[in-house]
Amino acid sequence: MSKKLTSRSQDYNEWYNTIVLKADLADYGPARGTMIVKPYGWALWENIRQALDKRFKETGHVNAAFPMFIPYSFLQKEAKHVEGFSPQLAVVTHGGGEKLEEPLVVRPTSETLIGHAYAKWIQSYRDLPILINLWNNVVRWELRTKLFIRTTEFYWQEGHTAHATAEEATLETKQMLDVYTDFAVNEAAVPVIPGEKSEGERFAGADSTFTIEAMMGDYKALQAGTSHNLGQNFSRAFDITYLDKSNVLQYCWTTSWGVSTRFIGGIIMVHGDDQGLVLPPRLAPIQSVIVPIYRNDTDKTMVMETADRIYTILEKADIRVKLDDRENLSPGFKFNDWELRGVPLRIEIGPKDVVNQSVMLARRDMLGKKGKLSVSQDSIVETVTNMLVTIQLAMLDKATKFRDDNIHDVTSYEDFKETVKKGFARVWWAGSSDDEATVQKETKATLRCFPSEQPGGTGTCFYTGRTAVKVAIFGRAY
Repeated sequence: MSKKLTSRSQDYNEWYNTIVLKADLADYGPARGTMIVKPYGWALWENIRQALDKRFKETGHVNAAFPMFIPYSFLQKEAKHVEGFSPQLAVVTHGGGEKLEEPLVVRPTSETLIGHAYAKWIQSYRDLPILINLWNNVVRWELRTKLFIRTTEFYWQEGHTAHATAEEATLETKQMLDVYTDFAVNEAAVPVIPGEKSEGERFAGADSTFTIEAMMGDYKALQAGTSHNLGQNFSRAFDITYLDKSNVLQYCWTTSWGVSTRFIGGIIMVHGDDQGLVLPPRLAPIQSVIVPIYRNDTDKTMVMETADRIYTILEKADIRVKLDDRENLSPGFKFNDWELRGVPLRIEIGPKDVVNQSVMLARRDMLGKKGKLSVSQDSIVETVTNMLVTIQLAMLDKATKFRDDNIHDVTSYEDFKETVKKGFARVWWAGSSDDEATVQKETKATLRCFPSEQPGGTGTCFYTGRTAVKVAIFGRAY
């Protein structure tokens, strides 16, 4: 390779940036803070989309598309919403060579557009619920950017639903949090802590915000997905009403929820090592790569014949497989290249393997001899399929252990200050929003969530000394 990766322990930020570029996931766009997602990165995003979209449709949601331009007056209708997003807005003032009568905002999120449409579409209780999801791009004018994690323009899905009752909206909000949790754990092998955000961390215009929080390899937190119960705030702002069964006019209850391309950054930082990406098999664009090994034309003929045959067998079995038949590169270079790109399983085939009717498997999550295994060609589909499942589970186990080993129960503010430098602090919390802001200012740690799983009972708040009824997770975050 042209440049050895910086180790994670030496410079985590440089390690991350180098991986994104060298593994061909993304590149910097020409406009400040923008990102070009390259084919390999987009293939990973497509697999994330497919896994999520399947879950959305199984829960009754349908996809639609809305405009990217929003009349500025729309955002002003919901006071907290416009206040929360004002610093991040990109505003269009001219179009077609003329000044616009009303400025247009480039979509930072779509609640206001949805509110305008739902107000027209909903008349009766028979029109409810509306369960719509959008796959789109949004723009938020970020001051400090990081590829995938925080860019001026990014890709995501945003779900928007309208309901007849508060209970239905609450169930929807929590259902989608469960969907995100299931996706993160079972598809991305990323263990997450589902929970509720504090008032200070709540989405602008929401009654409550729920989140899945993940621990990265540098012990920082990443908000990996959110689900918002918007109550009747947007319904009142946009007059989203319906006639109930008693012919009484009621305001709808709405929700919104989203996961973005920042999840790719999360996958990199949860699983990556000093050799590069380590991708979970269920999401990896390439699950297995075949690397033929030969020294002369005689060896090449029989090795490539076997490699082609195994490639065809695996492809027919719906395994995402690639045959690396590049002739100008050594096997060692190819090994390093595919390790950098995080392909879960490498299949090495040399002359001896052809004679023995075997292949050598090399696991990406377990480098060196301990991750290698010689197996028969006869059962290659079953062996590779089982090995990919084994790798997926092993990655989840490793990430879960890392996270759990670095969550610490803290009872004093002095201990808290040290703990959040290298891990999460789990604390009893009875502080105010002002207290929360002070803690953040003094320690750079934020209240990530009140975990859904609570111990019950009461405890003493580590900061105020007051009796607390909830346990919270604090950590430094991206």
